[in-house]
Amino acid sequence: MTRIHFRLSALITAALLAGCVNLAPVYSRPEAPVPATWPASTGAKEAKDATVSATTGWQSFITDDRLRRTIALALANNRDLRVAVQNIEKARAQYGVQRAELFPSVSATAGATRARTSAATSSSGESSIGSTYSASLGFSSYELDLFGRVRNLNEAALQSYLSTEATTRSTQISLVAEVASAWLTLAADNERLKLAQDTLASQQRTYALTGRMHELGASSALSLAQAQTTVDSARVDVASYTAQVALDRNALDLLAGATVPGELLPAAGMATASALVDVPAGLPSTLLQQRPDVLAAEHTLQGSNADIGAARAAFFPTISLTASSGSSSTALSGLFKGGNSTWSFAPSVSLPIFNAGSNRASLDSAKAQREIDLATYEKTVQTAFREVADALATRGSIGEQIAAQQSLVDATQKSYTLSNALYRSGSYSFLEVLDAQRSLYTAQQTLIGLRLSEQSNRITLYKVMGGGDTVQAETTASAR
Repeated sequence: MTRIHFRLSALITAALLAGCVNLAPVYSRPEAPVPATWPASTGAKEAKDATVSATTGWQSFITDDRLRRTIALALANNRDLRVAVQNIEKARAQYGVQRAELFPSVSATAGATRARTSAATSSSGESSIGSTYSASLGFSSYELDLFGRVRNLNEAALQSYLSTEATTRSTQISLVAEVASAWLTLAADNERLKLAQDTLASQQRTYALTGRMHELGASSALSLAQAQTTVDSARVDVASYTAQVALDRNALDLLAGATVPGELLPAAGMATASALVDVPAGLPSTLLQQRPDVLAAEHTLQGSNADIGAARAAFFPTISLTASSGSSSTALSGLFKGGNSTWSFAPSVSLPIFNAGSNRASLDSAKAQREIDLATYEKTVQTAFREVADALATRGSIGEQIAAQQSLVDATQKSYTLSNALYRSGSYSFLEVLDAQRSLYTAQQTLIGLRLSEQSNRITLYKVMGGGDTVQAETTASAR
């Protein structure tokens, strides 16, 4: 037993010494290839004291309760998000499989053999029938990770899992943004439809008045025909926006993964500007490194770094251990009696000598992949910076555009009111009224579009700055 204890002690010592060398390059986060601050713009200087930060959850970002409930419905039912969440579970399981390689696989075996020996081969010259019973506990082909190959493969699997988790977070943020955008677009198109309906009703009244004036000889047939064109034009717009609202409903239902109840839809004529809070822009560009897509790219880069370590370890010997301890007997009743114990210990060493350059090619491939992932990471950061800069550029002028457009609507409203009054008094032709009415209608439609653009810009800015709730998943520490 002394020799057995000695061998087991040697085995334990070797296991404790395993993994003392790691051949992977030391990882450090690459310097972001973008400026430390955003391009100078009006938008970049606003909201420095805002209470909403870029990491605020979407529940705080969305102020309209119906929109919040619609987003919650989408998060529960959207199929794309379900696929993304299941990808997390798959990556987690794959990481668990790889992590298991760090530990010995212990198994228990039991067996029985009954055989007949012929007289020709028997030492006694007579045939015989015998039985053998055995039971053992041990492990086989456990690799001592002296050069970090298994640990680096485990690290690569972990980084793959974390990258998938970050990608799912990005999918969730995109879904929140898409649902909010679709909901606000529906609200804007409802507003456009109501405007078209109101315009149609007004034009029908004008047409009826012009018809009576024509019957009395106070208006020409040309004015009556012109009034008819305004009615028909308004009817076309009503039909067009009715169809568009239906399309918006279908798009929203698809994103939600279920039919959105009527009580969650935007109210008719609601102001789209009240659905979202503003997002501060006075934040450093280093915040981009917390965007889920940037984090996913960095985890991929860290995984390729670990792959280099695994490829380097392939140049060194691989030591595997197989050991078992048990009992063997020719009678089942004596299987566990004293003197029937058995054990085996079979270490093996594999040293690569010649493989036609396969290991070198694998290492070169791993290094090339790291350079690819590095460039991808840097491009992801640059793309994120550009997306934020573009959103800020739009934000810097959208407020002024809305103010100017509102002033234009007010001015054209006065123009239309005055021209209509002058027409009824006989001082103006109906052509001037028609021109003023068209200008007012166009200005009002443009104002609705600008208000939607302002809200869409808030959604875009919130999305590109990495805002939104995260999908609940294990942290890096618990995953390890």
